[in-house]
Amino acid sequence: MPLPSRSELADLNVFLTIVRRRSFRLAALDLGLTTSAVSHAMRKLEARLEVRLLHRTSRSVSVTAAGEDLAEALARGFDTIGAALDALDSHRSEPVGRLRINVPRDASLLLVSPALPDFFAGSPQVHLEVVVEDRMVDIVAEGFDAGIRYGATVPKDMVAVPLTPPLRWVVVGSPAYFSAHGRPTTPDELYRHSCIQVRIGDNSTYAWELGNEPGQVRIDVPGPMRVNDSDAQVDAALRGIGLAYCLEARVVAQLASGALELALPDWVCVGAPLCMYYASRRQSTPGLRPLVDAMRRVAQTLGGKPE
Repeated sequence: MPLPSRSELADLNVFLTIVRRRSFRLAALDLGLTTSAVSHAMRKLEARLEVRLLHRTSRSVSVTAAGEDLAEALARGFDTIGAALDALDSHRSEPVGRLRINVPRDASLLLVSPALPDFFAGSPQVHLEVVVEDRMVDIVAEGFDAGIRYGATVPKDMVAVPLTPPLRWVVVGSPAYFSAHGRPTTPDELYRHSCIQVRIGDNSTYAWELGNEPGQVRIDVPGPMRVNDSDAQVDAALRGIGLAYCLEARVVAQLASGALELALPDWVCVGAPLCMYYASRRQSTPGLRPLVDAMRRVAQTLGGKPE
């Protein structure tokens, strides 16, 4: 059988992206194409193969049995091609290619953004796409090369590389809030305070973890508002709305200026580091190692070196 042409390989890649994303629109975004171009590529591919690969309606996309078989084989094939291309990095003076990562907002602020000048100085031929969101995603299914999450939340089948030392979580409030409501001295007193609740990626409200094992306590704090964004939480605390539970590294400047103050300093929680993670089947991705190294250098300013 003759080797696929360039256009056929492109259409197969379109199909595989649709399967991973379960959406023509999202696949088009990933590939930098229009939705109509993606749809046209699929019509051409199915006509050429004379096999129905996808069931599509105006609201959903599902894969036929034949499509599932093809997608599984293509995934293996494209991974092999990708690994072969990645192996060329050792023969280049600098990495070349595209790197797409998914990161939470705190990691974007504390690690990714500060590392960018260092990263691009050494990797000018890498196109980096950073998607910032706090929800948990399947990085393989959604077309990411890697992601950043706290170590305890990284899926077990992924390779995790620590970027930071263990991180300190603190309770903070504004001077105006403490003046009006007093300062809690024990975790139980939080039940009598206004706390800014946080909705996390699985849509649950995060219980504040105070102290460390064996005496750690978890409290479902009360409060006047709930947010799903660390910027909004810190901003609300600065405005005196209530107490916030956040990374100490996230509010270093505000603590230094006095805009925020610590509460419960004896109940600081030392939690898991931020980790870069990726699928074990891909050993190398253009620019990933330099980006990890750049972020690790930034992390040294957060209170130590990752292990």
